[in-house]
Amino acid sequence: MSPPIDWLSRLLDMLHVRGRVDLRCLYGAPWRIVQPAAAAGEIPYHVVLSGSAVLESPDGGPRTHLAAGDILLLPGGGAHVLHDGSGAPGAPARNRAVLNLTISENDGTGDRLDMLCGHFVLTARHDRLLREYLPRRLVVRARGPAAAPSTICEPLAGLVSLMRTESADERVGGHAMLNALSTALFALTLRLASDAGQGPSGLLALANHPRLAPAVEAMFHEPGRPWTLPDLARLCGMSRATAARQFEQTLGRSASDLLTDIRMTVAARELKNTSASTAAVAAAVGYQSEAAFQRIFKQRMGVTPARWRREARSSGPRRAADASR
Repeated sequence: MSPPIDWLSRLLDMLHVRGRVDLRCLYGAPWRIVQPAAAAGEIPYHVVLSGSAVLESPDGGPRTHLAAGDILLLPGGGAHVLHDGSGAPGAPARNRAVLNLTISENDGTGDRLDMLCGHFVLTARHDRLLREYLPRRLVVRARGPAAAPSTICEPLAGLVSLMRTESADERVGGHAMLNALSTALFALTLRLASDAGQGPSGLLALANHPRLAPAVEAMFHEPGRPWTLPDLARLCGMSRATAARQFEQTLGRSASDLLTDIRMTVAARELKNTSASTAAVAAAVGYQSEAAFQRIFKQRMGVTPARWRREARSSGPRRAADASR
């Protein structure tokens, strides 16, 4: 008998996220990193090993200050700028290759920054559940809230310490270790964000909503079941109207929208990895009408199921574009 699996583990299994470390930045102030919008299927991340950084968006959004041990994810994949906060132009940076990693350095003499920059890779068009249901930027702090600043998140600190060690040691297997740790970082960051008291938006907010949790678990565990809003409301012990309102308030979307996106994500995986017919895949994710399934799949994924299958099987491992810095 298989053990029960939580919804976040199921989500990550559906999406098959892979982590990649691109650079270790060793900068003295003044420094500045300008990163363009990420390619389809990529989520940039930054890990501040020591020092501090200021994040700002070209669209003029609020600045975010990052300290040692903090993790920044950008699920929206938008262009962004990181700098030392001085306002001075950044000293020119240069790259040098070492075993398993590329080091970016400058000649700045001010406060030092040590930061890992990388990205998480998903199948293009297959990342809707992350792009649409996570905040555009997500910061997980190594230290506790202002009320308890001395509190350190031990799992995060331990993982960051391992990444720091592997990026500093030129040892056999270091590249594989860094990427494996990077992949684990994604899961840990989402877990910690879902536990955060600030109540982030989207799926992570649902994780902090115990009354809606039974419905979320049910949709991830049995996406092919013909769930209705009254069914899901009964699981949560609330009325249909209350369930609808709380999904909209917490998720920003309806329960039906979430269920449809879960189904399309499962279907996309099945079309790529199995030889099942489109009709069989449609039935497995809750559609008795193949035509209805094809229509909704194209609406959500941008292509027909047949084209998705051809493209997903013909495309080899994608090579991530180097970030412009």
